[in-house]
Amino acid sequence: MAMKDLAPDSWLQELPRQLQALHDQHLLRTRRRVAPRQGAHITVDGETMLQFCSNDYLGLARHPALIEAARQGALEFGVGSGGSPMVSGHSTANAELETALSSYVQLPRALYFYAGFATNASVIPALVGEGDEIFSDALNHASLIDGCRLSRASIRRYPHADLAALERLLAASAGRRKLVVSDAVYSMDGDVADIPGLLALCERHDALLMLDDAHGLGVRGPQGRGSLAAVGLTGAHASPRLLYMGTLGKAAGVAGAFVAGSAPLVEWLLQRTRSYTFATAAPGLLARALLASLAAMEQSDSLRSHLQARIAQLRAGLAPLSAAMGWRLLPSETPIQALVIGDNATALQLMAALSRQAIWVPAIRPPTVPAGTARLRIALSACHTSEDIERLLQALKAAAGVLPGWHEEA
Repeated sequence: MAMKDLAPDSWLQELPRQLQALHDQHLLRTRRRVAPRQGAHITVDGETMLQFCSNDYLGLARHPALIEAARQGALEFGVGSGGSPMVSGHSTANAELETALSSYVQLPRALYFYAGFATNASVIPALVGEGDEIFSDALNHASLIDGCRLSRASIRRYPHADLAALERLLAASAGRRKLVVSDAVYSMDGDVADIPGLLALCERHDALLMLDDAHGLGVRGPQGRGSLAAVGLTGAHASPRLLYMGTLGKAAGVAGAFVAGSAPLVEWLLQRTRSYTFATAAPGLLARALLASLAAMEQSDSLRSHLQARIAQLRAGLAPLSAAMGWRLLPSETPIQALVIGDNATALQLMAALSRQAIWVPAIRPPTVPAGTARLRIALSACHTSEDIERLLQALKAAAGVLPGWHEEA
């Protein structure tokens, strides 16, 4: 059925015009067909490119040990779980993984989910509802935002990383239950939350802190144990007021997610989280690959050191260029390096210029980031070499050379 076959007053007739409006605002998104190559290279629509867009921060997605573990897992369990975890999908591999996850992040208990977005979107409604209040950082990930909305609790949004504003909101709250929700590493800016400060406020105001460490697990803390470990809030210092969420499709190199915290809290989520109860469980082959991933992350200090060296190299090279062009290189010691350009069209122009040089850096635009802050989001990996970073810097300088405001001394 074509659009012309619809009644003239059908709301579906608006879709082509709305899509055109997205195009005119430089907000229309497209997908690319990609395939992995060696190192930090991928094939994009048939062309080999150097990529700075992957969250595979340690380069484990193609690690031989993970591939072999997945292969053995497929032979043992097949390729599907066949049911929800509450019926027949909780395999022995999944059970072993939950124990290993708990041990790795040094928290009492863990619960393994099939996907990160679904975890955040459903865990929050299992914790709070009508009559309760959620306090959400302004730059939280979309999955956290959706979880807050689905909960039907009242949502209090505080300015990014503004703990004074958060404390005022908490002090004024009449909510029956209070939940503070925050990223640990903010996905589009790359900065890190003040976790001890957040936890202190939660202790003062009888609130629970839910921390999304999607971009910190495997990268931050001793042996990559995450952002909680980085500030010494695991093991004997773990707080019952903290629920930790980790994504397994980024530095861990596979797929899925988990939450970890006190045993009663995790048991409650097992009983009440709808995306856990009613969704088909992740297949055992992924759990086998993730068990290998945890072992690899624990032993990857050299990869993390290499990654930090590439981060320092990139930031040193970007500083004079961003200053000359009036761009903003946001402060970050993480693999997420955000170069704020400003308007959508210029960010897309830079992305296209880099693409012509066989380098893929994504331009991130609203609504993912606030209006007027379109940026290049440069994601680094332990797969990148110093030569890769230098190639990117030279390509950015060449791309900037065709833009207004360019100064040769940059």
